[in-house]
Amino acid sequence: MSQSHQQPALSRCPGCAEPPVAGDLFCGACGYDLSAVPARPDDRPTMAITVPPAAPAAGAVRWPAAAETDSSDVPAPVHHPADLPGTDSGGRPLAEPERGQPVAEQGEASEPGAAARPGQVDGPGPAGEQAAGPVPVRHDDRAVPGDAADSGDFALAAPDPRTAEHAAAAAAAPAPGAKVCVACRSGRVDPDGYCENCGHAQPRERDHMEQELDAVAAVSDRGLRHHRNEDSFAVSSTALPDGSPAVVAIVCDGVSSASRPDEASAAAASAANEALLESLPRGTHPQQAMHEAIVAASEAVNALAQEPAGAMEHDAHRHQNAPACTLVGAIAAGDLLIVGWVGDSRVYWVPEDRTRPTARLTEDDSWAAQMVAAGLMNEAEAYADERAHAITGWLGADAYELEPHTAAFKPDRPGLVVVCTDGLWNYAESAEEMAAAVPADAQERPLHAAQVLVGHALDGGGHDNVTVALLPFAVRPQGAGSACETV
Repeated sequence: MSQSHQQPALSRCPGCAEPPVAGDLFCGACGYDLSAVPARPDDRPTMAITVPPAAPAAGAVRWPAAAETDSSDVPAPVHHPADLPGTDSGGRPLAEPERGQPVAEQGEASEPGAAARPGQVDGPGPAGEQAAGPVPVRHDDRAVPGDAADSGDFALAAPDPRTAEHAAAAAAAPAPGAKVCVACRSGRVDPDGYCENCGHAQPRERDHMEQELDAVAAVSDRGLRHHRNEDSFAVSSTALPDGSPAVVAIVCDGVSSASRPDEASAAAASAANEALLESLPRGTHPQQAMHEAIVAASEAVNALAQEPAGAMEHDAHRHQNAPACTLVGAIAAGDLLIVGWVGDSRVYWVPEDRTRPTARLTEDDSWAAQMVAAGLMNEAEAYADERAHAITGWLGADAYELEPHTAAFKPDRPGLVVVCTDGLWNYAESAEEMAAAVPADAQERPLHAAQVLVGHALDGGGHDNVTVALLPFAVRPQGAGSACETV
């Protein structure tokens, strides 16, 4: 009488390890075909097969029962084929190991020219017993130890969905040189900054930027509270007509209340830097070159207001006013130090000899600075007001009037020029506080010093984007005098 084949009940899906619902042919979690799973052998991990013996029939070997595992960490004893009398699959007697000689492990030859096959043993049984006919042999259906099939999993009739998923990801891997996802390491990153394979958002390149030249270094960081970095910088060097070097540092801070502030700061920094690299080698006076560079930066930001704001589709709730930013820059050319600015980003002078006076070389375009200049408040009262950081000057199409500020100084001693956004000076506002935050070896290690200053702001709370450029200024001592002298 024929019997219908009963599908063995599974406690867990082989594809996702979730318990399947009784009677389901497919896993409700991963869709795995449960009908393709072969029946579990009753005596897993081995199954009985019959192998014709090449020698006279002998009884089957009765292996000692395996020791039960307990709560201790002592491993169970290992039984080797030569521990009991018997013959190998070719009918040859198993060689007993000599005293002091190690027993051949599975996969190693027990005698010259004869390779021991793991799990295949036949031979006489206990005394007085003799097998008749083919000898039943225990054959381990697992592959050689270390092989992928040695994992203890069932042989699957259908492909493992986990393996198929990784294979599909590998097949869709981006070409060499393309941007790869930092999460799955296989998917291509789309223009919106998300992985096409796993959907993971990628860190933006502007979240943390560093650059170092021979005589200037800059670091910019997103900070701890903002969702993006709206600051930008540019550092460069060129030569004046007489061959002497000129070093440039430009720092821009995007106005967060404006649309696309990150684009505004990047455009302004790039335009100002390019203008200086073009005008300084021609012999334009550095102070005039700085003025022209600020004008060029303003025009670059104004041009953004004429472009379609397609990049703002994900920020539709933000007020659609013109892109805007602040700018501050410094030029070290010969014995001159030129600074220029619009907005509330600043330049500080920190002499190499910390016993000499420090100075702030810029005046903010802000509500607080106007109150102090008009004599209506002292500095402490003005900067304690909630309107203190409201800027009164910026680059952008909706600026009331562009008024670039420039100043020229002749330092009489070596020092360090600190060019920074308010994301730093909010945590070191006075010139003395800024000098205390600057490492003593900043002249020799400007990049390290810039990293330390950014860390100082982050340790203080990192409420804003933080950008700082450090420009060492080296001169021969020319006698006593103020640290900086306006030309």
